[in-house]
Amino acid sequence: MKMILDERGKKYILKPGAEFQSDLGIVKADVLDNAQIGDEVKSHLDHSFKIVKPNVNDFIDLMERRCSILIKKDIGQVLAHTGLGAGSRVVDAGTGAGAIALHFGNVVGLEGKVFTYEVREDFAEVARRNITNIEVKNKNIKEGIDEDNIDLIFLDLPKPFEIFEEVMESLNVGGWLAVYAPYIDQAETSYRVAKKLGFYDIEIIETLERGLEVRTQGVRPKTRMVGHSGYLLFARKL
Repeated sequence: MKMILDERGKKYILKPGAEFQSDLGIVKADVLDNAQIGDEVKSHLDHSFKIVKPNVNDFIDLMERRCSILIKKDIGQVLAHTGLGAGSRVVDAGTGAGAIALHFGNVVGLEGKVFTYEVREDFAEVARRNITNIEVKNKNIKEGIDEDNIDLIFLDLPKPFEIFEEVMESLNVGGWLAVYAPYIDQAETSYRVAKKLGFYDIEIIETLERGLEVRTQGVRPKTRMVGHSGYLLFARKL
């Protein structure tokens, strides 16, 4: 699969065998099909475009959305904290548009498996159009987790702690529970329930992200930062 990048930095996923059209002109299908990653092509209006290999973040930037998505700082914490890798089996609940499910699928690869539960039919349908190597289930996970031998269960739900007993049963020994909670009371209740059920290594994390400005005069932190988005709770079955 290829992506095309215009002079403004705007990107588009290319469809095989189809020409590309934008306000900067048309690039013929045969030109695109013969172009290699890294090549530059011209439109009929003489604008330049770069051919790029897309990654998971490009797909997320361009995918259809009807709801908010988890952002990179939180997704990165989940992937790093739980040690997810090739061949892992993951259950995700609260699919939304499928952003974190895409990252899970990208990490576990063809040897792994991702099952994502979404109670809203319209969101589930959007997710099916956005992701291809992941099983999207239009089902309320509170009705039961169908899978077992799971390495990570990620919950983005209003009351995730209500299914922690089922989570414990479905996880492998050494497997992780991860919860995304916008509000501190959700995270606190999740902590107390996880501890009561015998989970180990329980902690709540909030990640704040601040970039740096590089100027001629010097380097300083940006005045705006990506502050609170949500709390992440992690707990392990041992």
